[in-house]
Amino acid sequence: MQILTTFGLFVITAAAEIVGCFLPYFWLRKGGSAWLLLPAAFSLGLFVWLLTLHPAASGRVYAAYGGVYVATALVWLRVIDGVQLSPTDWLGASVTLVGMSIIVIGWNSTNAY
Repeated sequence: MQILTTFGLFVITAAAEIVGCFLPYFWLRKGGSAWLLLPAAFSLGLFVWLLTLHPAASGRVYAAYGGVYVATALVWLRVIDGVQLSPTDWLGASVTLVGMSIIVIGWNSTNAY
């Protein structure tokens, strides 16, 4: 259950980060309105706050989050940008999600190696 809860929170966190970075990109490169910077700043603030909700040490949270971010960014690429994903995209996302799962499973481990 912890992996599913963590995964869901990471997906929301990744979406907040991606939106917060995409909106300034859209403003600068695609001719969007400068008003896009306001929701971008809010989204990045939300991203930072969401990272604080995890019970593990920050380094572990960031490491595990990275795997979910990669997968979420590829879904964004497909859905928002309309780019067809390659088999290696899917494989890479799968590998990062397995890595995230391994890190999250180890959060409760009392063994230090």
